[in-house]
Amino acid sequence: MSYLQNKVQSFNANLGSVAGKISNKRTVAPPPKPTASPTPSAASDTSKNELKRKRADLPHVPFSQPADTGVGQHIMTQVTYAIEHLKKRDEPQTFAAILEYLSMQTREESYKNALEKILIKHEKVNYEPKREGHPAVFSFRPVHNIRSAESLLRYLQAQHTAQGLSVKELRDGWPDAEDTISKLETEGKLLVTRNKKDNHARMVWPNDPSLSFEIDDEFKAIWHKIKLPEPAALADELEKEGLTPANKHRITKKPVKTQEKPKRKARAGGKTTNVHMAGVLRDYSHLKK
Repeated sequence: MSYLQNKVQSFNANLGSVAGKISNKRTVAPPPKPTASPTPSAASDTSKNELKRKRADLPHVPFSQPADTGVGQHIMTQVTYAIEHLKKRDEPQTFAAILEYLSMQTREESYKNALEKILIKHEKVNYEPKREGHPAVFSFRPVHNIRSAESLLRYLQAQHTAQGLSVKELRDGWPDAEDTISKLETEGKLLVTRNKKDNHARMVWPNDPSLSFEIDDEFKAIWHKIKLPEPAALADELEKEGLTPANKHRITKKPVKTQEKPKRKARAGGKTTNVHMAGVLRDYSHLKK
């Protein structure tokens, strides 16, 4: 036991000396310098100022309006307004009158020249160049250049087919066409089809009043006295008159015959086996049918 005690005491002594050396080499870091922390009100003021500065740098864009994509889209909008103006006016308009309607007298010359070129080449605009004593004018070009009852009847009579004329296309250049169509229909000069929903005219055809004639009341009475046979007896009545009903000779399809596969016949002669047992086995081939 004295040996173990000596070892424990020497170990404790060594441990104490090592701990002293470590504590002497350790350096203490200086405490950090206290910094003044901003108050909540000062911090909020700083963030608000920075946010205002960032907002001031951004351009003001109204989000309720579409983005400005250039002069091209803007000039086409003015072209649309100009065509609607020409459509409402019956007489041709000069380019100066169109600019006055659009309030564009003070625009730059390049813009005016571009607008004029677009109107000259537009498919819905008629352009008449400048003549002696007459300025260049613009007018609306409808689908059909019809604006009166006389021109409508003339156009329909000149047609080579019985296709008719759409009232929707007619109103493109003649907004009050339906009143004239109703009047001509009453006079028997037009044949008109109408929509079931609102009774508006839909298609028109020419009608020749000379082909209309009155039928005598006596002939009408004779016509209504003729009684048609019942549908069940109609076929018999036609056969009595020597006529063949359309539903008598109906084409009946013959049933398609399916070809049956031929039965396989048994082989007449086969290979003889068991020859070595010919004396043992009996031959019953004569009994086979």
